[in-house]
Amino acid sequence: MRIMDRILTYTITKDADGWSILRFLKEIHCSHSVITRLKKTECGILVNGEWVHVTHLLKAGDTLVLKLTEPESAVQSILPCSLPVSIVYEDADLLVVNKPSGMPVHPSLGHFENTLANAAAYHAQQKHESYPFRCISRLDRDTSGLTVIAKHAYSSCILNEQMRERKIQRIYYAIAEGKTDTEGTIYAPIARKKDTIIERTVDFLSGEAAITHYQRLAYKDGLSFLRLHLETGRTHQIRVHMQYTGHPLIGDFLYNPKDTRMKRQALHAGNLKFVHPVRGELLQFTAPLPEDMLQFFPMIIS
Repeated sequence: MRIMDRILTYTITKDADGWSILRFLKEIHCSHSVITRLKKTECGILVNGEWVHVTHLLKAGDTLVLKLTEPESAVQSILPCSLPVSIVYEDADLLVVNKPSGMPVHPSLGHFENTLANAAAYHAQQKHESYPFRCISRLDRDTSGLTVIAKHAYSSCILNEQMRERKIQRIYYAIAEGKTDTEGTIYAPIARKKDTIIERTVDFLSGEAAITHYQRLAYKDGLSFLRLHLETGRTHQIRVHMQYTGHPLIGDFLYNPKDTRMKRQALHAGNLKFVHPVRGELLQFTAPLPEDMLQFFPMIIS
């Protein structure tokens, strides 16, 4: 199995005339680790076919070629496993997948063969490729829906930068107890709950800022169907915030343990929008509401 290389080619414009390659790399948001890897790679940086250093000065019309490769040591030993993951989109730079509920993202104690990482490794194996597993927008094990996986270090650093700057838009759909307000914004800081490593709670003294916007799309049989988006990305943010408002998600074993109408929290990442890390175009994806949530609101098309 080959480790995947990614070749990026740029034609230098008048705006970049006289720039060093190092400045150009920083302008396209290459991280320090990516720049270091390019410098260490044989023929990692070519200008008009010549292997050059990052101090080389560019001229308008030059052809700059970057060879992104991964060292053998960077590829994790994740067991490839054939698992039910829908590939929504794929190109040389990234994967967008629709993760089912019940699937952890990363391997951990007791979860060595049933994770999204295992599924991604299997998918790469079928294409005779190999690359480190870099999931950008992580989902809880029992949350279904869209997430993006970077195929190389450069797309990873660009997408992670978009995450930090809140430029990756994720829309969630949830089913909550009771009738919520028609719409609203929850401003409530979140911290780890005392004496647990998993559970979170609203904590106005030591919590980190957390902001959730929601809109009620439907109400039926004492349940609210919600559309939500986050300004922040705290662990369990939607689940904690909805519990805090008195409208916990159904099926949530942590924050609504008495409810058994679903076998997992009723939460689905249904829409994903971000700028392609290499091509710069806007990408938008939709994953339909899964059957276990759709049964409560069959009239909904997400």
